[in-house]
Amino acid sequence: MLFEVEGDILLSRAQAIAHGVAPNDHFNNGLALALHEKYPAMAKEFRHYCQQNSPEPGEAHVWGGAAADGQPVHIVSLMTQEPAAGAGGKPGKATLPHVNHALKALARIVRKEKFTSLAMPRLATGVGGLAWEDVKPLLEKHLGDLDIPIYVYVTFHAGMSAAEKVPATA
Repeated sequence: MLFEVEGDILLSRAQAIAHGVAPNDHFNNGLALALHEKYPAMAKEFRHYCQQNSPEPGEAHVWGGAAADGQPVHIVSLMTQEPAAGAGGKPGKATLPHVNHALKALARIVRKEKFTSLAMPRLATGVGGLAWEDVKPLLEKHLGDLDIPIYVYVTFHAGMSAAEKVPATA
């Protein structure tokens, strides 16, 4: 169940946050930078994972840790962008095939980890450079049938909690 919301994704109460990056990303732009600053262990573990596994675009990586209040946090890094051409280079742009594969991987992760809710930005439309009207149908295709609330942050408002409504259960 997809819900478009406005607010600050870092204030989300969802069990997991997904975001787009490149393999070997340095987490120095956009939401990745904000997540790096809030959860430095996540970025460190991602770099280690990339060094050990050489992931390809279209794959995903899950990090689990604890928030400042001790609550569990899960961050899913979706590799939607091309990796940087060389050491110190800038990652490439996102592609629809990479987003497609990464969203398939995300759906598998949500089912395996039994996440009860998920928050994500308009994936691959910021630093990734894609148009939301091209990405949204892929999100609906791969995540629309998951039986959990998925909060898509369509507009960022710093410091503002989104209206993340929990749907009534039948």
